[in-house]
Amino acid sequence: MIKKRESQKQSKIDFRFMSFFFRIRDKFHPPSNKIEKAKIQVDDFVLDYGCGPGSYTLAAVDVVGSSGKVIAVDINPLAINKVKEKATKRTLNNIETVLTDCKTGLDAESIDVIICFDVLHDIEEKHCILNEFHRLLKKNSRLSVDDHHMKEEELIALISDNGLFELEEVNGKICNFKKKS
Repeated sequence: MIKKRESQKQSKIDFRFMSFFFRIRDKFHPPSNKIEKAKIQVDDFVLDYGCGPGSYTLAAVDVVGSSGKVIAVDINPLAINKVKEKATKRTLNNIETVLTDCKTGLDAESIDVIICFDVLHDIEEKHCILNEFHRLLKKNSRLSVDDHHMKEEELIALISDNGLFELEEVNGKICNFKKKS
């Protein structure tokens, strides 16, 4: 398993608590701020890895517009169901969901931007997911990462040292990496 073993998956109560906390967090720290720093643009195809209840998914879909797409990925079926529920409520047809712990089943070089916010610290086999990110990203595309559980230097080293990505910029706490060919 990449993120959490079956016995460690979040319970319904834990997920509801997390969702409630994120609603409060989003009032003080709007998800659109991080999306802006990830440099997502109209028409982009974005992958939100570890989407949780969908805060960043919905902020990203507002930017990509009707001709773009956001793919929300999570290991937790509760997260996937919550994102689907929110997309239906807002009648959004450009959000797709994928339930997985690593391999997405998506086409290679099909994604413009991957956002991975506050998730990487919780993944056991980080190099496996970084390989999947590299496979998914188009040439000259971006991996945008923020994880307050890791020191910035540790995060940059983890992602840069495998030769798949190079640091493009640090924008606040967001680290943007460019895919290497």
